[in-house]
Amino acid sequence: MRIASRGIPLLVACLALAYPWLVPNYYLVYAGALTVMYAAMSTSWNLLGGFTGYVSLGHSAFFGLGAYGTGLLVVRLGVPWVAALLVSAVAVTVFAVFVGVAAVRVRGASFVIVSIALVSMMNLVVQGWRSLTGGSTGLQVPSPFPDLHRGQTHIVFFYLFLALLGLALLSWWYVSRSRFGAGLRAIREDEDKAESLGVPTGAYKVTAFALSALFVSLAGGLYAVWFGSLDPIFVFSILISSYMVLMSLLGGVRHLFGPLLGALIVAPAGEYFLIALGETQIHLTATGLVLVLVVLFMPDGILARLTRRRAGPSIPDETAEQRLQGAAR
Repeated sequence: MRIASRGIPLLVACLALAYPWLVPNYYLVYAGALTVMYAAMSTSWNLLGGFTGYVSLGHSAFFGLGAYGTGLLVVRLGVPWVAALLVSAVAVTVFAVFVGVAAVRVRGASFVIVSIALVSMMNLVVQGWRSLTGGSTGLQVPSPFPDLHRGQTHIVFFYLFLALLGLALLSWWYVSRSRFGAGLRAIREDEDKAESLGVPTGAYKVTAFALSALFVSLAGGLYAVWFGSLDPIFVFSILISSYMVLMSLLGGVRHLFGPLLGALIVAPAGEYFLIALGETQIHLTATGLVLVLVVLFMPDGILARLTRRRAGPSIPDETAEQRLQGAAR
């Protein structure tokens, strides 16, 4: 088990690095880059949802803000795309801190509603501010690699999203073994008791919220310079947030590689349905149906079903009381 837990991730990493050179055409490279992007975002979402149990359907707001922030800095101010990406991500993270202070005061369904309201509000602001954002017509962002053709650009961004995924996985792994992570798990098990034991629940939730938003906004910024055309209806869509939730739940929110596994299943399936069914709402219905089935019949995810013991890096298996005591210490 120990050899497998180390060897399988290493094998997957090697296959991921070689993927663009193994597939027969550039469309599959594009599909791979899209899958890795969603894997990075769902892993980032899991920094909040997996540890605290707070289900956010509003993370597409940070994706959209990261995309538009990067695009506007490049288009309006002529900022180099790397600097624009980093500045935008920092700005979105600061914004997420202020939003988190208000959002995490509520729990359960109320938190879900607040997160959805955030996406709707950002969508209306971007569409309404036409002089800056282009409104409903969107924003055109120049390619950072004008000398490369589209297929070569897909390869570059495949590796950029892969690097972002690696950072998100490393952050999740570090948090899971820290005192901060113990505090977040305590919040998930019994928030009131954790607070009574001295865990700064408010500060911990806001920090997890902002850290999660940071990686999602970086994915949004990379998406902006990759696709070059931003549609506010898409980048601020609840569908993107739903994909993050679905991928995390399907793979397993308490496992490091759970969201990654979910992304490897859901993203290619979404592309298949889109090609097979065309630009209709049927593939969206299929996504919603899968989400309902996962919540009803597999709430702990695939990895939890495959093995009772830890098959890879995951949140340590301990009792709720031990988590609360560890966080308090």
